[in-house]
Amino acid sequence: MKQNSNTRRLNEVAREEIASIVMFEISDPRLDMITITATEVSVDRSVCHVYVSTEPERYEEVLAGLESAKGRIRSRLAKKLSWRITPELFFHIDNSADEAERIARALQDRPEFVDIEKDEAGYPITGEDTEEDK
Repeated sequence: MKQNSNTRRLNEVAREEIASIVMFEISDPRLDMITITATEVSVDRSVCHVYVSTEPERYEEVLAGLESAKGRIRSRLAKKLSWRITPELFFHIDNSADEAERIARALQDRPEFVDIEKDEAGYPITGEDTEEDK
């Protein structure tokens, strides 16, 4: 979606309000230890995509909890926002943190030959004096 200062502001307001509602006003144990990472509100404010982060083994459980609480979240969101239309909420798992962790682990477990010093052409430097160096 195209971003400008107005849509970024709407997205941030929606994210803060939804996070506050989930944290303080919804008492579903399936929704403990989740983070609302981002929201995307449509230009006409009729749709809001909500991105949630949690542990990978809890993805299905968290989505089920959010789907069951969707009506309560939306009605409380309507009371908190001064928007003419209350957006329909669609919840998605944000697995970018999991991908970042996977990449970090891959970088730590790199093979030893990656650390070998190489010349400009990419060949290993052996440290032995060759006739060209003399």
